[in-house]
Amino acid sequence: MDNSSFILIASLSFMVALTGAVSPGPLLTYTIARSAATPRRGYLVGVWVIAGHALVEMFIVLLLLAGFSSVLKNPAVVKATGLAGGTVLVWMGVSLIKECRADPLSGALAYEDGPGAAIRRGWLKSPAAGGAVVSMANPYWWVWWATIGAAFMTRFNISFENPCGLAAFFIGHEAGDLAWYLFVSTLSFWGIRNVNSRVYSWILGCCGGFMAGFGIYLGISPFV
Repeated sequence: MDNSSFILIASLSFMVALTGAVSPGPLLTYTIARSAATPRRGYLVGVWVIAGHALVEMFIVLLLLAGFSSVLKNPAVVKATGLAGGTVLVWMGVSLIKECRADPLSGALAYEDGPGAAIRRGWLKSPAAGGAVVSMANPYWWVWWATIGAAFMTRFNISFENPCGLAAFFIGHEAGDLAWYLFVSTLSFWGIRNVNSRVYSWILGCCGGFMAGFGIYLGISPFV
């Protein structure tokens, strides 16, 4: 593969990933909440979230190369992932809402206590683990890879026999995700410095509400 083909695949993969990354969803919500809840170097949360996200995407790319795209599009699989993933997202959202309601006015930027402590110590303490779990809990992520992702790979002959193309595709895709989520985590971390604890609690509560609501939608939609 020549340099121009490598750059073309990487650039297109970057843009496709970026357009998907900017769409609101549970991973974006988790990144905002986790960045805001991190008192030190929260601007790097996006890097770790995408590290975990990239790990599971590497796994699903390998599945697609092994011919599993038809399995991922199977209605029974879509329903199962929707129900399981929706349940996980509802639990995560409710946990965050309960934490904010329990102690809405404590020191917002304290590490051990205050709104956001549920994220830090109760669930998904590691942003990398959070990036992986939240990604897999979203059934639309599976559907995206089984359709758009698989179509892209087919169009540009992404395979084990084309390692340079595979590298260009994966690097470009993860770079697109990283560009957006690093921006989001930086904005969330520095922005929270300028708000009081009540506003901070309200922001995290909204994130929890969105995550729970989206989880309900994901759990129900495959059956409707």
